Amino acid sequence: MTVPQVSAILVNYNAGGELAVALQSIADELAGYSWEAVVVDNASSDGSGAVAVAFAPNVRLLQNVENVGFARGVNQGLAVTAAPLVLIMNPDCRLVAGAFAGLHSQLMMSPACAVVGPRILDPDGSVQGSARGDPDMFTGLFGRNGTLRRVLPDLAVSKRNVVSDMAATTGEASLVVDWLSGACLLARRDALLRVGGFDERYFLYWEDADLCRRLRGLGYEIRYVPAVTAIHRVGHSSREVRSSAIRAFHDSAYLYYSTHVARTGSPKRLAAKVLLAARCWLKLRQSGPSLK
Repeated sequence: MTVPQVSAILVNYNAGGELAVALQSIADELAGYSWEAVVVDNASSDGSGAVAVAFAPNVRLLQNVENVGFARGVNQGLAVTAAPLVLIMNPDCRLVAGAFAGLHSQLMMSPACAVVGPRILDPDGSVQGSARGDPDMFTGLFGRNGTLRRVLPDLAVSKRNVVSDMAATTGEASLVVDWLSGACLLARRDALLRVGGFDERYFLYWEDADLCRRLRGLGYEIRYVPAVTAIHRVGHSSREVRSSAIRAFHDSAYLYYSTHVARTGSPKRLAAKVLLAARCWLKLRQSGPSLK
């Protein structure tokens, strides 16, 4: 059996019609390549996983009887696909024309590069800030939706947490960054397997930051390709389980912080736990379109 050139993995949970748009964009972008895709459906209740059938034989459906989360879902997709290149994409994301070719060319430029990602936009054209610096104690204030970053975008800490538009227009085709949003990534399968895929302790959120950090720890590069575009409707799949998503976000934030920043015995752990618990409580009392 011939091994395809590209495997696409989409973890679906009640994405509705967005999944069909995502799969069509993949089919359009991978025309001319041999490719396969798997939709890992996390027990959707809206029947959206069945959309995969319309894209057969390139696309197949893997149905879970319960929601196992994003990280485990991607790993399931890795286990049943074979191509050396892996496109990981949210079902509420779509590739803009030329996206795959642009990502592929940058990934292939250096064997040290394990993952590349595009400039991700909201449907209204605003930049999501998908290329970022390693999370730390200041990320809650200066991260993508941090209050102080919006007020003080030119501070060094703001620019460190989220790669600015200015940094993305330096003339370089790609930039080395700490991590990229898992909403849309093109990766080398061998690099993903070398680190054991995504850490399944993360149910939702921050698994992308963890993955990129572990890859960098083995000497790989993570590259942002600002000339390439994808459009992402943030939180579409989690809108119906908002409270669970908020709790998962903060649980994963603490897992990342205690794993990579404040290791066992550090007094910063308690501070992080208290601050994240307070932030979680506030978010549960509020409503908004985005968490991270």
